[in-house]
Amino acid sequence: MSVLGAPRFVRNLLQGSFNLPLSESGETVAQAPAVPVRDIVRRFWPYTRSQRRWLPLLIVLSAVSPLFEGGELWVFKLLIDDVLVPGDFGAFGPIALMFVGLTVGRGLFSIAQSLLSTWLSQRFLLSLRTSFFRHLQGLSLDFFERRQLGDMLSRLTGDIAAIEAFLLSGLTSTVFYVLRLVIFTCALLILNWQLALMSFAVLPLFWLLSRRFSRLLKLVSREKRRRTGSITAAAEQSLGNVMLVQACNRQDWEAERFHQEGVRKYQAEMASTRLRAAFRPLIDLVELGGAFIVLGMGVWELSTGHLTLGGLLVFLTLLSRMYSPVRGLSSLTNSVYSASASAERVIEFLDQCPAVPDAPDAESPARAAGLVELDHVSFRYPGTDCDVLHDVSVRVMPGQTLALVGPSGAGKSTVAKLLLRFYDPDTGHIRLDGRDLRQLRLDSLRDNVAVVLQEVLIFDGTIRDNIAYGRPDAGEEEIVAAARAADAHTFIAALPDGYDTVVGQRGRRLSGGQRQRLAIARAMVRDAPVLLLDEPTTGLDAASGQRILAPLRRLMDGRTTVVISHNLLTVQDADVIVVLERGRVVDSGTHDDLLARNGTYARLYRLHVPQPGASGGARCGVEALADGPTAESPRAI
Repeated sequence: MSVLGAPRFVRNLLQGSFNLPLSESGETVAQAPAVPVRDIVRRFWPYTRSQRRWLPLLIVLSAVSPLFEGGELWVFKLLIDDVLVPGDFGAFGPIALMFVGLTVGRGLFSIAQSLLSTWLSQRFLLSLRTSFFRHLQGLSLDFFERRQLGDMLSRLTGDIAAIEAFLLSGLTSTVFYVLRLVIFTCALLILNWQLALMSFAVLPLFWLLSRRFSRLLKLVSREKRRRTGSITAAAEQSLGNVMLVQACNRQDWEAERFHQEGVRKYQAEMASTRLRAAFRPLIDLVELGGAFIVLGMGVWELSTGHLTLGGLLVFLTLLSRMYSPVRGLSSLTNSVYSASASAERVIEFLDQCPAVPDAPDAESPARAAGLVELDHVSFRYPGTDCDVLHDVSVRVMPGQTLALVGPSGAGKSTVAKLLLRFYDPDTGHIRLDGRDLRQLRLDSLRDNVAVVLQEVLIFDGTIRDNIAYGRPDAGEEEIVAAARAADAHTFIAALPDGYDTVVGQRGRRLSGGQRQRLAIARAMVRDAPVLLLDEPTTGLDAASGQRILAPLRRLMDGRTTVVISHNLLTVQDADVIVVLERGRVVDSGTHDDLLARNGTYARLYRLHVPQPGASGGARCGVEALADGPTAESPRAI
């Protein structure tokens, strides 16, 4: 049930004092599907497997504490009836020692229970959070392109913690409350069974109130968790693009957008607080009614001599202790429904399956030779109506270089995603060494491919860590050798901490050319037989772009290389150039062949090459790329 379908009472609570309309349109984060509580328990109970052998000990420790409390109350009765009322202080010393001993014992067992309970809950959190994160890592690229990163982080942190409170801590609390209820109920029946039965008359009211409020709280709690995800998503989007925000002077707009998400979270929090605030006084009123019934009957029993003063006081104290777990169970029911909203959000992601899973009989071949084929491949992105690629056929032999060129939106980068099997083609086949990629294990396929992406991805860590990310078992000599081959060693050695220099978030402490050379070094150390270069010079100035051509040539040497580029000056020496336009192959051949045909490639090439009569300065850069390798300017890719 969505908030829009909730009772008017809840809708009014959520609208609060801001009077914002509740609409599902334009929301940052969608509502997760509802899941019954029993299914939530069944879904997450397996994650407690390593902690279950400790649960009996935790139950024993939970049972000991109310036993000590009952003993203390019994000693208190002896203190009143045997010491205070008759005025005989001879028994005061032994009674006081008993009281101190019981208090110390209860404290020690309480410490043990608290430590064990925390240890179990944190182990459960660690297991579930790691499992959830590993599951996210295994999902296909399409999932991450459709979801807000901030909302994922919210589910990974706050929602996972709520599940622990729902399942493990909730179970422990339930056992604790039930044991207390049983122990104190037995004590009341032993002390005076008539009064005890009278006190039980109000228990159904506890259950009815709890049942009514818990349903409302579940609706509000779903909204709270969703709004938390929306806030995190809005903050991640804005802070992750702070350079663009400031460059466009959109700080105030972003602050207002974040404020509006905060307002909606405020409304949900206030709705939850109002419900809980209304629940507590009603429970107190029911408890007070039960206490007055018992007090009236108790005074009558005391007047007839059927009950001592100490017995009445202890009975009333035991009654309050018995109502305490009843109150706790009622609140726990509300907490369970509240936490189940978080569990629904986690289950929604756990139910996601990779769009490109390994086949049951997938193979893990050794190092590939590097024969890459696209055989009549067509593909459209999920949720779209037109093909991005249509009937594309390409073949590149081991050690050769294939260049994919064409205007923006032609489908070049989509080919890269299909080669890495981020997606599978709708029709046709992509093969490596004659095997369809669907027949290969994903990890084996990607072990055979090194990538230099259009967007240079650098982690906030040391330079050494970023290079070794391509192959974690690479030694120091291999890392340095890769950096030298990528022409990165010189600038790295000039940094204050050398290879231990921390590059900052996304490598922002480095220039664009330095980041690109780190990416090349990372691909170098990976030493895969197939190399994928997706717009390797995009975002670099002419000088920086030319400087990375030499390390790119060294990286390509001896490898099957697929170069995706819109800059035709960087692909002239490719063995095969394939021209894509609107997802179709419109031409293919060598650079000279394609120029001679005077088709799409020739038209695009003329856009990059200055016509006769252009300034000499503009011509120099082209000649440096076209005339072959020199000491100052390596030949084009």
